[in-house]
Amino acid sequence: MQPAIDYFKLAQRRQFFASSGLSLGGLAYAMLSGSSTAAAVESTGQVHPPLPGLPHFAPRAKRLIYLHMNGAPSQLDLFDYKPGLEEHYDKDLPDSIRNGQRITTMTSGQARFPVAPSKFAFKPRGQSGILMSELVPHMHEIADDITMIKSVHTEAINHDPACTFVMTGSEIPGKPSLGSWLSYGLGSESNDLPAFVVFTPTFPAGSQAQALFTRMWSSGFLPTSHNGVALRGTGDPVLFIRNPPGVSGEDRRKMLDALGQLNAATHARLGDPETQTRIAQYEMAFRMQTSVPELTDLGSESKETLEMYGPNVGKMGTYASSAILARRLIERGVRVVQILHRGWDQHNNLPKLISNQCEDVDQPTAALIKDLKQRGLLEDTLVVFGGEFGRTVYSQGTLTKENYGRDHHPRNFCMWMAGGGVRKGLTYGETDDFSYNVVENPVHLNDLNATILHCMGIDDRRLSFRFQGLDQRLTGVETPKVVHDVLA
Repeated sequence: MQPAIDYFKLAQRRQFFASSGLSLGGLAYAMLSGSSTAAAVESTGQVHPPLPGLPHFAPRAKRLIYLHMNGAPSQLDLFDYKPGLEEHYDKDLPDSIRNGQRITTMTSGQARFPVAPSKFAFKPRGQSGILMSELVPHMHEIADDITMIKSVHTEAINHDPACTFVMTGSEIPGKPSLGSWLSYGLGSESNDLPAFVVFTPTFPAGSQAQALFTRMWSSGFLPTSHNGVALRGTGDPVLFIRNPPGVSGEDRRKMLDALGQLNAATHARLGDPETQTRIAQYEMAFRMQTSVPELTDLGSESKETLEMYGPNVGKMGTYASSAILARRLIERGVRVVQILHRGWDQHNNLPKLISNQCEDVDQPTAALIKDLKQRGLLEDTLVVFGGEFGRTVYSQGTLTKENYGRDHHPRNFCMWMAGGGVRKGLTYGETDDFSYNVVENPVHLNDLNATILHCMGIDDRRLSFRFQGLDQRLTGVETPKVVHDVLA
């Protein structure tokens, strides 16, 4: 650092802003002044306008709901049926299948790798015949509305880097999340709610849960106004959403106006764009004092709708509550809603634990798809369901017919998509007889993210941000492929 040079840079910025007449009389104007999007806001009336030129082409989906099953659901017990495994029960996984591939230290020391067939029954579901297990009876009812991708794969083999990768396109922390990229590129139609909202609902007691890190909804090197806003499941959805006793809305408005003027003066002096973000976030928080209580009040929902989501829909902080709020958020113009449901890391006692997890998410997930469809929202809302990697066909620890565990497996796993731009009732990709390797139509996570962006009207190669001398992208520096086969 060279203080003298830094000082003169700041002095030049002060001169520039002084000469451009930057002065703010109120917070609303403060939020817009000096911003690169000011002209767009004036012309469109949007607090969160898109970047100029976006979307790149007509989108099939205008909104994204991402249902992340944190901890990695077992594809073998949910969606990747392998009937031939019964013949291999408790036999060692053939070396020709593993082929020397990396495994975790949690099972690398095992004397054996005994094959563990799923104990759950599978049947073709819907007219499309998508195979699903008995664990997800409500999802059976939406089989004809989804595309099941059985060949997703990743490089990461442990949770933290894998979750970071699935959400940011990189195992290295510090990159923007998918939701932040969409907020940055496409903005939002809502002026009273954030562009990107996150839920981290409760999960069944006794689950083997991994920690969640805010990097999964962080804006990384993008402006922090594109961070996901996490709504809390207990107490007020947002801390300090209510004014304290003795403080009226008018008092709060005057205080924020004065604070906005102070922040604007700081911006004029230093030119730090994060000051603009702070001004904008204070203003958003003020508007959320009205919009969030209205959002979370389910009194306007019909009895039939609430029953469709299941008995936990009225309990704030549950997955069911998060699912119906996701629908209410996108109805109000929010661009991205992300639900991260923990507890899917089943290294042992898998049959009991995965049953509990599915009981928590199956009905609300199916209800969300049906609810969106009934309201005409599914056709331009993209819904994604999946985890960060899959599980091994061999058992971790003791194997019996009724009990087994499964280790991490990045070579293949299942995810499904529904809604805007996606084909209905399609099964895409295939794995070998042990659900250990992709043998047809591999889909890398970068390919999946490129496909999501494509559905939203974005060319992933053209959505970038210059940082540390590189044009950074969600999908990395290598060119991924949009999976056109799964698109309608």
